[in-house]
Amino acid sequence: MDVTLPVGLTRNDDGITRACEALQTRFGERLSRGQSLREQHGHTMTWLKNQPPDAVVFVQSTQDVADIVAICAEHRCPIIPFGIGSSLEGQLNAPIGGVSIDFSQMNQILKVHAEDLDVVLQPGVIRTQLNEHLRDTGLFFPIDPGAEASLGGMAATRASGTNAVRYGTMRENVISLEVVMPDGRIIRTASRAKKSSSGYDLTRLMVGSEGTLGVITELTIRLHGIPEAVAGAICPFPTVEAACNAVIMTIQYGIPVARIELLDALQVKACNLYSKLDLVEEPMLLLEFHGSEASVKEQSELFGEIASDCGGGEFKWTTDPDERAKLWKARHDAYWSASGLRPGTQIFSTDSCVPISRLAECVEETRLDIEETGLIAPIVGHVGDGNFHVGVLVDDNDPDEIERAEAFAGRQSERAIRMGGTCTGEHGIGQGKMAYMRKEHGDAVDYMRAIKQAIDPQNIMNPGKIIPA
Repeated sequence: MDVTLPVGLTRNDDGITRACEALQTRFGERLSRGQSLREQHGHTMTWLKNQPPDAVVFVQSTQDVADIVAICAEHRCPIIPFGIGSSLEGQLNAPIGGVSIDFSQMNQILKVHAEDLDVVLQPGVIRTQLNEHLRDTGLFFPIDPGAEASLGGMAATRASGTNAVRYGTMRENVISLEVVMPDGRIIRTASRAKKSSSGYDLTRLMVGSEGTLGVITELTIRLHGIPEAVAGAICPFPTVEAACNAVIMTIQYGIPVARIELLDALQVKACNLYSKLDLVEEPMLLLEFHGSEASVKEQSELFGEIASDCGGGEFKWTTDPDERAKLWKARHDAYWSASGLRPGTQIFSTDSCVPISRLAECVEETRLDIEETGLIAPIVGHVGDGNFHVGVLVDDNDPDEIERAEAFAGRQSERAIRMGGTCTGEHGIGQGKMAYMRKEHGDAVDYMRAIKQAIDPQNIMNPGKIIPA
């Protein structure tokens, strides 16, 4: 394997070979060592080097996972859980080899408790699949990271998305987990009760652990009632700073927006070209309001006043589903449209999150940094909770450009931390942002490492992620 091993990690060739042989006997054709499939399961969606696992096993039950973990623990073979492959910071790479556990066949919705507003499901369930299943119940699951992500992966990376400003992130919406621990034991982190003061909160510990502490095999998650009315809105602004100031005022005034998304002028231009739209090519906010017909009308009108005070242009809002879809088309097409700005390049997406009071300052500094660095990098964001993304279009055959982009991403992380925020609001740490853990968390990293070592002393659970060696 032609990779440079991370400091503090060593590859256990003999153990991996023995584990793969034992797993081949146990799983037969459900274990694959094909090169292309292995590379797919090491896909990073960044410029981080693809580091494929030695084998991929397709699991169908919790017992399958427990058997894999027991075999790998016996031979000290690394384990990398794989949902659908949409993570963005190298969480799926296998820097010292090992076995990828593919959950695509564990995709059953086990039980909907409509009266309790929760659902029990397997980790391979896709969020759109879940909402289709819930369609006739009057309930829905609101967390929407944009990608067709699996619920297990969303829990593992503590995903959020466009609705987080109203409904929270996966942290707030996971009630309980079933997890296979590094020694092969199966635990349940909590009951289905809406609250508990019993013991340590293992659910929150596992949510966001990126497979480094255990393997999620079942989730119990919160559901929400489908709102009576939904209004969509769109409003251009003369500058990114003016748009961000409108966001800050909206949140501080307590308007319960469900979504409030920012597109800078370059991203709006990309959307116009890609989707044949005729939007004003200025920084733009796209919003969604949920509630009764009267409340969404009131929310929309209040935001219109704020937008006007901040220099906003023509404010349009509607409750018509087709018109709403048209208004939101620019946001839904953001990734693909940005790719069209510079064909043949790769998008490296980095995110950060700051307290809402620092949002305008942080986004403006970021915009100036992009200009000074000479990069093509549109900005989009779930700005209602201070979270925004920069999609840097990089020629991965140009070392100088890669170096400039990496340096920009580093400054972006440090900028957010300096302003009291975080180097990642929802992408996670993986391999890509380990260098900023100490800057953000200080000595707390030592306690994170102690937890990792206590739970996974052999370091077989997704090694080389989150905690710097």
